[in-house]
Amino acid sequence: MRELTVLYDPHCGLCRRFKHWLAAQAPAPDGQGGVVRTRFVAAGSAQARALYPTLDHEATLRDVTVVADDGSVYVDERAWIMCLWATFEHRATAVRLATPAMRPVARVMIQAVAGVRHLTVETRGGDYADGCDGQCDHQG
Repeated sequence: MRELTVLYDPHCGLCRRFKHWLAAQAPAPDGQGGVVRTRFVAAGSAQARALYPTLDHEATLRDVTVVADDGSVYVDERAWIMCLWATFEHRATAVRLATPAMRPVARVMIQAVAGVRHLTVETRGGDYADGCDGQCDHQG
């Protein structure tokens, strides 16, 4: 695997921050003398629809979706684990989280992030400082 495409909601502040964080991480080796490249495509965009015509693009607006260059598609906790796997510093953590025993831990961690995000929206009166409404299903 040499490249992962992360489909993210560009209208969501949390998604944008995660994209910038991931883009700033040192890439992990690909096992063939190169590194795992990560590219970002706006979920639901014309580009995403052209690249991946068989995906459920409405679903990609709700959950981060990762598509590998071998055609594998990852959603939910597996998508987040793949994002970590693509980084030099966090690959070992991703490998641990990908085991059957640890996958529920990954799911709980992701649900906790979503819960914190939900709490942040409620305590700020339904708005993030960057204008995000707290929903990852932007229809714009």
